[in-house]
Amino acid sequence: MANTTESTRLNKYLALQLGISRREADEYIERGQVTVNDKAVELGAQITKDAVVTVKGNIIGGHVVHAYLLFNKPAGYVCSRKQQGDAPTIYDLIPSEYKSLKTVGRLDKDSSGLIILTNDGDFAFHMTHPKFYKVKVYGVHLDRDLAPLHQQMISDHGITLDDGPSKFELERVSDDRRDMWRIRMSEGRNRQIRRTFSAIGYTVTALHRTDFGPYTLGDLEPGKYRITNKR
Repeated sequence: MANTTESTRLNKYLALQLGISRREADEYIERGQVTVNDKAVELGAQITKDAVVTVKGNIIGGHVVHAYLLFNKPAGYVCSRKQQGDAPTIYDLIPSEYKSLKTVGRLDKDSSGLIILTNDGDFAFHMTHPKFYKVKVYGVHLDRDLAPLHQQMISDHGITLDDGPSKFELERVSDDRRDMWRIRMSEGRNRQIRRTFSAIGYTVTALHRTDFGPYTLGDLEPGKYRITNKR
């Protein structure tokens, strides 16, 4: 008779239990920090539902309830769990029952807008990996009018930065203003928008994210959150 015991891939199980990506789970396995039924395991291992799994000596298991939060980050807050210098953290504004959730990507301290938090590692991976092409929308205010030539350079050819070319779609917010723009992009490199404008002589005075993939802020007020569903 065929074996009908249901099994699942170990890295998927770890991702669901710990709220990490499968890549991070594989790193735990490669470092020898994971055992199944008291035995060391290798990448690609499968486990059954009655397996005893430990990570760094701690038993994990049980049913995981995934949570997904949309949060409107105010400027001046950092996305890390620990306070950085005098800057407070967004976790100061989130109820205690959600403080174990991780941010899906980040916004820098001076930026505001949509942040997603979750304990679903697979979801976070699919939202942030470039191959899944999740479009993000930002409102940007510059310190002066953007010259048409510079607009064309960014949109058509991109600006060369230390970590590669930066290119995104620019849309005017108003016909009579060239210092306020709506940006659409699928990349998410560290401070990419600010660095792109800085490279051609502009300073971003305000940056606000309104959309991330299928999620949008809507009328969510700064410092507030709402529960959402996986899409």
